[in-house]
Amino acid sequence: MKAYPGKEIRNVGIVGHGDCGKTTLVSGFLYTAGVTSRLGSVAEGTTTTDFDEEEIERKVSISTGLAYLEWNKTKINFLDTPGYNIFLNDTLASLVAADAAFVLVDAVAGVEVVTEKVWEFSNRYELARALVVNKLDRENANFERAVESIQSVFSRSAIPVQWPIGQEKGFQGVVDLISGKAFTYTADSKGKGKPVDVPAALADAVKAAREKLIEVIAESNDKYMEEFFERGTLAQEHIVEGLREAVAGRRLFPILCTSATHLVAADLMLNFASDVLPSPVDRGKVAGASASGEPLEREISDTAPVSIFVFKTIADAFSGRVSYFKVMSGILVNDAHLTNYNKGTDERLAHISILQGKEHSAVAELHAGDIGAVAKLKDTLTWDTLGDKGVPILYPAVKLPEPAISFAIGAASRNDEDKLSTALHKILEENPSLRFYRDPQTNEFLLGGAGQQQVEVVVSRLKRRYHVNVTLKAPKVPYRETIRGTADVQGRHKKQTGGHGQFGDCKIKMEPLPRGGKFEFVNDIFGGAVPRQYVPAIEKGIIESAHRGFLAGYPVVDFRVILYDGSYHDVDSSEMAFKIAGSIAFRKAMELAHPVLLEPVMNVEVYVPETYSGDIIGDMNSRRGRIQGMDTRGHTQLIKSQVPMSEMLTYASDLTSMTQGRGTFSMEFSHYDVAPSQISDKIIAAAKAERGHTAPEEEG
Repeated sequence: MKAYPGKEIRNVGIVGHGDCGKTTLVSGFLYTAGVTSRLGSVAEGTTTTDFDEEEIERKVSISTGLAYLEWNKTKINFLDTPGYNIFLNDTLASLVAADAAFVLVDAVAGVEVVTEKVWEFSNRYELARALVVNKLDRENANFERAVESIQSVFSRSAIPVQWPIGQEKGFQGVVDLISGKAFTYTADSKGKGKPVDVPAALADAVKAAREKLIEVIAESNDKYMEEFFERGTLAQEHIVEGLREAVAGRRLFPILCTSATHLVAADLMLNFASDVLPSPVDRGKVAGASASGEPLEREISDTAPVSIFVFKTIADAFSGRVSYFKVMSGILVNDAHLTNYNKGTDERLAHISILQGKEHSAVAELHAGDIGAVAKLKDTLTWDTLGDKGVPILYPAVKLPEPAISFAIGAASRNDEDKLSTALHKILEENPSLRFYRDPQTNEFLLGGAGQQQVEVVVSRLKRRYHVNVTLKAPKVPYRETIRGTADVQGRHKKQTGGHGQFGDCKIKMEPLPRGGKFEFVNDIFGGAVPRQYVPAIEKGIIESAHRGFLAGYPVVDFRVILYDGSYHDVDSSEMAFKIAGSIAFRKAMELAHPVLLEPVMNVEVYVPETYSGDIIGDMNSRRGRIQGMDTRGHTQLIKSQVPMSEMLTYASDLTSMTQGRGTFSMEFSHYDVAPSQISDKIIAAAKAERGHTAPEEEG
């Protein structure tokens, strides 16, 4: 393929709710443009952009797939993104490389929860976009109802630029309102329409819709408004020009219509992408920063210094680490030597390529605005910027939400244990939204993700790709312990063993601190009752005992200890003796200071269609949750609450069941609160049963 200049490139994200037909639509585009010899099928696992084994098996997009085609002397790069909320972080991360988006809407269901989320993503990146009403051939499909749903949720600036011919099984073509021409499609038309007269039954509706379109285009620009007032319409070239300007400025959001499975209007949508959607160059300058953090801008131009931004990384069995990048400026040539500005290292970009799903096609160069891939970079990872050595610029990393759920993960055998860390490291390079860490309190290794299904995909990939078997289980809840009362006690350790003995004696007061106060140690000794060198040992004994816990083995927090008296022996006293004395004093004080168990409480935000909000609130109440507020966003309800972590361990799968997969949630730590007695009693009993009850160390 020839190298296209940025003005002749379109980078189009294909976004929408899961199962709205995104992958099928991209397959239809490739078939219509002659790239593939047959129309790919999600059910059969033959689509270009869903090529991963997990995607083929599950029949859903898990990560963004890339594809390209040539149409009307334009190169169109498609980013086929996931539509199920568990995998949406990849959509958010990949859209940084897009300049426009096709937002798919199901003609039966209308705007759904994820449709609203990807619209927000598009707003974040300031993407021009068009809405595509798909599945118009389905039973109960209704174009006008879908348009009403779009306009009520998003904007009255969303208006049709196409009108369907026929409905449900009778859907066979469209009227292009931009040109006023009608086209029909048959099973053997391969996505290319046959010109026909506008059906008489649609004449009035088409006329009204076209007049509305022209009026909205005129309203978006003063020079067109003047022409519209004079003539009552616009010249055809001004309709296209005005539409292009309004779309690029996000003042107008065209609505297209199709049946992706039957290739209806595939050619017209490709015409629309090449003629109306903005090129990367049209977007002007891109924001970045210097190494010191000062704001910088870079023109998306071939004449600017070379810079590329890596927006995705995948692990390929044959090529190793493959970096997907967008050329932000300059012309990238094959075998270029660039500097990784984030790492300060040099990289050689041998064998740059463009991607058709999993197939790599080598190219000699890529111009500003184009998307490519390169394998086996030494130090480069997702969100890194590379470029010419003398003119550094850093493009900002995409901020992804923190994982909503974590699972304790462990190797199934010793052989798996040796390979687990390396394999997980490669998977984490692919997906920056995952987290793998050791909980310092429970000592468990945790794998965090957006939901249970995402974590299960990781487990499956570990087995398929790296032959590593692991076990998953719900993580231990990181409870804490604290006190509600005060205590004044003596800790005395005395032992005589024939030679030098052991003697340490301290008197302490213990009192609670406000939640989040952690631990304070106050040395209030006067007159040398305890020599200065032994005071840190007493504090250490208390800290170590507090870490081991008192009620159920969880760390004790939010308390103050005041050391106010004690005694020592000139020969038998030592740091160890006073450390043990401090530990004894701590346990005695805990017995008297009304210890209680604290549980972590999470801030939870749930996005669901309005029809499910009552069920969600009832479910939150059953989980001991406290509703903090509600907010309506289109047809979506945002429900905010605070819920104990122990009640949220299975929430991802429970929410999917309650909402038929249409609900999403996010969760982050808020604070610790006292656990109810019936809850704490069970936890304490289980902890004692697990570790066996050990009697306190006796005073010497």
